[in-house]
Amino acid sequence: MNLSRPARLLFRLVLAAGLAVIYVPLLVVLLNSVNADRTFGWPPSGLTLRWWAAAWDSAGLRDALWTSVQAGLGATAVALVLGTMAAFAVQRYRFFGRDTVSLLIILPIALPGIVTGIALNNAFRAVLEPFGVGLGLFTVIVGHATFCVVTVYNNVLARLRRTGTRLEEASADLGADTFTTFRLVTFPMMRSALLAGGLLAFALSFDEIIVTTFTAGAGVRTLPIWIFENLFRPNQAPVVNVVAAALILASVVPIYLAQRLSGEVGTH
Repeated sequence: MNLSRPARLLFRLVLAAGLAVIYVPLLVVLLNSVNADRTFGWPPSGLTLRWWAAAWDSAGLRDALWTSVQAGLGATAVALVLGTMAAFAVQRYRFFGRDTVSLLIILPIALPGIVTGIALNNAFRAVLEPFGVGLGLFTVIVGHATFCVVTVYNNVLARLRRTGTRLEEASADLGADTFTTFRLVTFPMMRSALLAGGLLAFALSFDEIIVTTFTAGAGVRTLPIWIFENLFRPNQAPVVNVVAAALILASVVPIYLAQRLSGEVGTH
C-alpha cells in the first residue's frame, strides 16, 4: 500500500507518541534510581549509586526476590508439562469437544486477575484447608501456573502447526519407536518453542501481584508485593525505584530471547 507523504508523517508521529507514552515513564524510573535527591527533585541534583547499594543490603528485598524466583520456576515447570501435553493433545488428535478444551485452556489469561484470585482463594480454602494445608508458596505456584500454562500452550501449538507430522512419520517408517522419534525428531523441533514459552511464563509469574495477593499466606511475600508495600514509604522510595529499574533491565532479556526463539523456525 502506497501512502502519501503527509500520511506517512502522521503515522510516524502517532508511533513516536505511542512509544513515548510507554517508554518515557520507564526512563524516568531508571533516572530516579540514580537520582541523588531522595525526593526525586527535577532536574536531578546529582547522580549516585548509593540507592543500589541500599537495595542490595535489604534483607527483606532479597527474601522477596528469592520467593519470586521460586514461584516463577515452579509455575514455569508446571506450565511446561501441562501446556505441552495439552498442545499435543489438541493438535495431534481429533476428539469431541476439542475446541472447547482449547478455549478453556486459554480462558484464564483473559479473565481479570481479581476474579482468578478470588476463585483460587475460595477453592484452596475449601479443598486444602481440611487437610491442614494453608495458603503459602505452593498455592502461589498453582495460582501462577493457571495463566502461565497459556503461554506455553500457545507457543507449542503454533510450532506443532508449522512443523506438521511429516518428519515424525518418516522416522516411524524408518523403524524408530515412539520414544526415539520424540527424542531425535520431535523434541529438537519443539526445543526453542518450549524455551520461549518457559521464558514468557517465568516473566508473567515474576511480576504477578493480584493473583498472588489472594493465594499467598501471611508469611509469603513476593517481590511485587514487597514493592507495593514499600511504595508509599518515604524512606523506601529510592530503593523501590532501584528495584523497578532492575526489573526493567532484567525484563528485556527474556522477552528478547522469547521473541527470537518464537520466530526461529520461520527463518530457516
